[in-house]
Amino acid sequence: MATKTIKVDYLARVEGEGALDLHIENGVVARAQLRIFEPPRFFEALLRGRSYMEIPDIVARICGICPIAYQNSSVHAIEHAFGATVDGPLRALRRLIYCGEWIESHALHIVMLHAPDFLGFPDGIQMARDHGDAVRGGLALKKVGNEIMRVLGGREIHPVSIRPGGFYRVPTRAELAPLGESLKGARDLAVQTLRWVAQFPFPDLEQDYEFVAMRHPDEYPMNEGRLVSSKGIDIDIADYDTVFEERHEEHSTALHSVVKARGAYLVGPMARYALNFDRLPASVQALAHEAGLGPVCRNPFRSIIVRAVEVVYACEEAMRIIAEYNPPPAPFVALEPRAGEGFGCSEAPRGICWHHYTFEADGSVKTARIVPPTSQNQPSIEADLRVGAAQVMDEPDDVIRHRCEQIIRNYDPCISCSTHFLKLTVHRG
Repeated sequence: MATKTIKVDYLARVEGEGALDLHIENGVVARAQLRIFEPPRFFEALLRGRSYMEIPDIVARICGICPIAYQNSSVHAIEHAFGATVDGPLRALRRLIYCGEWIESHALHIVMLHAPDFLGFPDGIQMARDHGDAVRGGLALKKVGNEIMRVLGGREIHPVSIRPGGFYRVPTRAELAPLGESLKGARDLAVQTLRWVAQFPFPDLEQDYEFVAMRHPDEYPMNEGRLVSSKGIDIDIADYDTVFEERHEEHSTALHSVVKARGAYLVGPMARYALNFDRLPASVQALAHEAGLGPVCRNPFRSIIVRAVEVVYACEEAMRIIAEYNPPPAPFVALEPRAGEGFGCSEAPRGICWHHYTFEADGSVKTARIVPPTSQNQPSIEADLRVGAAQVMDEPDDVIRHRCEQIIRNYDPCISCSTHFLKLTVHRG
């Protein structure tokens, strides 16, 4: 068997350290393995013995791009364990800060990390020479998202105001008013970005994903809802382990999540969109149709359009919340620690972020378990790689390399927040 090796020494538009092995035998891609070899960071072990009040600040450090997802999932789990309910303006503020995270994370990925793949540029900086307005618009969107996180969370990166029961401090109407004005312009920029990406050339690839996302009776999902799928799953978040399981794969230090009965599933924007299209406002649905989307999108390359639709939605939802906001009488609901367990789940930009904690009577953490979005998507990424690589396996090495990198970036994977390397090895027999 002849072996051909292709190396990508620096992949600057994927967060984390990993490698991809393609095994091509008799003209068929027999196996595609996305190997994640990030060293374990032991966040779950780090939480044991800590006070429940420390959890949000610690788990925020799992990701610098989507700390709100980890914080919100954790506080929901804590409140579930202690029998507390957070509603009214405090619940709305949690949704607002999540809008900020969706805007800043999606805008960064769409414009700086993903768009260059479609337009033939190595990075967003060089792309800006020919698409300066689009890049400036994307960065302006990210700035507005960051500002929402700063006003509500105390700072843009790893916010410090979120706590179990609510916030350490809540904003006044006067403090939110400038955000409302900024969001009007941001919404226009988001629509321009959506129309821009809708014109990109997209490879022809359709996959029969099992979409998994939260679903709420009245809202496009962010913080609350049941876990549902396009193939019949409909469960409370506490029942996650009855349907899903994490498996260790020898080629990766990251656990792979699967549906026990069927295997790979997909979380993130395409899943949320497919399972909750009817929860989007009519204005956003119309823009999605204008951009060429139906109520379901199964082409992973077109996920960039779905992300852009979610940016428009997040801008509109943030404006609605600010317009209706009246400060609560207190910034948080007081909690009474007790022995027990709690579950929390929220929709990170990249998909469901599931948390499970057990507590001692004094509120200290007994056990902790966190299932991030990217580990849930790894089997689907590998399935896409097998199909996508097969479409170009007779092309030059540079074409194979680019297509595989693009497939991985379709997912906006957050492998970690440290180094950025991908080693690609193609085995041909």
